[in-house]
Amino acid sequence: MKSLLTLATVLLALAAAGAPGQRQLPKPRPDHPGNVFLAGEDIAVALPIDRADWRLVDYDGQVVKELANAAGKVALGKLPVGFYRFEQAGASNWISLGVIAPLRAPTPTNSPIALDVAMAWFYKEDKMDAVANLCALAGVNWVRDRLYWAEMEPRRGEWAGRKRYDASAGAQARAGLQSLQVIHASPGWANPNGKRFPLDLRDAHRFFEAMAKRWRGQVRAFEPWNEADIPMFGWHTGAEMASLQKAAYFGLKAGNSNIVACLNVFAVHNTNQLADLHANEAWPYSDTYNLHHYEPFDNYPKLYADHRAVSAGKPLWVTECALPVKWAGDENLKEPTDADLKVQAERVAKTFACSLHEGSAATFYFLLPHYVEGQTQFGILRPDLTPRPAFVALAAVGRLLADAKPLGRVQSGDAGVRAFLFHARPEGEPREVLVAWTTGAAATLTLPAAPRAVFDHLGRARDNAKELHLSSAPLFALLSPGGPEKLPLTPPPQPPPLLNGVPSPVVLQALWPEERLDLKLSAYQVSSARAERIQVFAYNFSPRPARGTLTVTASEGWTATMPQEIELVADERKELSLSVDGRKAAVAQAATVRIEGNFEEAGKPVLSLRLLPMAPP
Repeated sequence: MKSLLTLATVLLALAAAGAPGQRQLPKPRPDHPGNVFLAGEDIAVALPIDRADWRLVDYDGQVVKELANAAGKVALGKLPVGFYRFEQAGASNWISLGVIAPLRAPTPTNSPIALDVAMAWFYKEDKMDAVANLCALAGVNWVRDRLYWAEMEPRRGEWAGRKRYDASAGAQARAGLQSLQVIHASPGWANPNGKRFPLDLRDAHRFFEAMAKRWRGQVRAFEPWNEADIPMFGWHTGAEMASLQKAAYFGLKAGNSNIVACLNVFAVHNTNQLADLHANEAWPYSDTYNLHHYEPFDNYPKLYADHRAVSAGKPLWVTECALPVKWAGDENLKEPTDADLKVQAERVAKTFACSLHEGSAATFYFLLPHYVEGQTQFGILRPDLTPRPAFVALAAVGRLLADAKPLGRVQSGDAGVRAFLFHARPEGEPREVLVAWTTGAAATLTLPAAPRAVFDHLGRARDNAKELHLSSAPLFALLSPGGPEKLPLTPPPQPPPLLNGVPSPVVLQALWPEERLDLKLSAYQVSSARAERIQVFAYNFSPRPARGTLTVTASEGWTATMPQEIELVADERKELSLSVDGRKAAVAQAATVRIEGNFEEAGKPVLSLRLLPMAPP
């Protein structure tokens, strides 16, 4: 088997991952769920049946229409692109509607504009097609869902009948969306601590094979675990994440050779966990490198640099990201203040622009549905599917940054200016698109020539003058020919070279008591006063027997021994004993024990463990 040699090879593999057939332009549903309309449509919105006085205001608080003693469906005629809401004097609740520009061309299947929808968990089956339609209208390419393993396999080898996940996968596929699934917990029968990975990696292999096969042609990508590096989802070492990844990869590819096998995604950028994963050479076992972030925009360069350093050149997928706002006031509504609704909307374009500039190939905004954690509101839709302004902002991004590729950041004498240039396909036409705002009160950015068009962060047309008057709300400028060449640009960060590697079906796994893990160092705590034995398991995920040798090396001051020869039949799990002795090592200084295998045609598996010697209490 030859090594995978170039980034082009990876990208071709992703393109072959079963992208939907020729996409059609999405059409709004006749009932306009969520009161979302396309510009040019006649708008009618249902008000409560009890008659009352209402006024319709736009995003800027300007009164568009006043209705006296109104009830039931009201006709509003045509409205321009924007966010609107019906208000009543003295009432805390309101009824919103959004008008977005119609797409002039189908969303490209390699567009980086993506959205976490969590459809199976948040929406009943009778709402799923409507939710998927809203995503398609907004120019979303990929969507991310959620899955409970235990619902699909309540007992080992026993598969459930039709579930909500089947319904959501079908709805997303019917809407022409590309779907990513993810799990975050083990069933009780696979591990009594459901937050942590299954103890026997054959359970993971079997599950992912079954799911990839079950949703072939619908679910096109899979993350084997959500945020395994933090306490909420098990707090695993990089070595543990690598072992799960390897087993999951072979399961996914056995179920659907075209599926995108994503890396089980990082929540944070603890460089010890990142380096530990990298030392375990997991890169041949994933098609993408996946990460999450909820950090301020100016933190992105460091955050992405940490991940790029261990990405092995794989395409970066950011499958959750946002800078959310708080809700205030009525606890039943959990609605942000008017000011924070605007902040949330402004941050949508900023999130995508900053992420794509750093090299993300797919950026999934978090989150479509109404969802709170404590005082934080993430959702860009309300519980009844009506929009917050951020949904209208997402539609502007989906349309104007379709298929966006970064060209650079504009150099400016004003330290507050943030301006990023992309090659994109708004309206299906190749264009250079500038996304610009300021962190100060106001700024002016002078372009080489007047742009073809300018839109605000909601997608509303603005004056296309040569001078862009910037505020905290981003502007999109579709540049005129020749303009981009005259802009002083700092190039975007470049990905590292794609590392070679061939996945080995022989997978090595270490198990160690949870209470003896140091997750900040991504290390196993072992005694400095005696030798210790670590459980190591070898698996063979090939249909053929595998025979080979194992070589173990250790840091200075350490000794490590284990069996040197091993033979595995197909689908076998064999326990090995790794003996480590750090009595001559420096206390509290992490060391590395590395196991390398040579199994000829079955490849060269690796297991690298960080060990931290601890003095007895």
